[in-house]
Amino acid sequence: MPQVPNIRLNNGVSIPQLGFGVFQVPPADTARAVRVALDAGYRHVDTAQGYSNEEGVGQALRESGLPRDEVFVTTKLANGRHGHDSAIAALDESLARLGTDSSTST
Repeated sequence: MPQVPNIRLNNGVSIPQLGFGVFQVPPADTARAVRVALDAGYRHVDTAQGYSNEEGVGQALRESGLPRDEVFVTTKLANGRHGHDSAIAALDESLARLGTDSSTST
């Protein structure tokens, strides 16, 4: 895979501009699809609570053997989970489904 340009976030962290999206990837196929993407060189995976496949993304990350700090994962909160307390709870739920925690998330 050719070198993917990074974009700098407001906090100074650089993230790959191109990510592998799992929208409409069936949950049963997600881990395999993400593993193939990671093997091909992707280092950014985009999912969402509404896709119902965060678990597969997390499984692929663990199975890839890649250091966690080399792969960015973006997810989106479900509609109706955007209030302060609800957003914190929703984030914790996503992190649990992904099998990661806030100390390794960016």
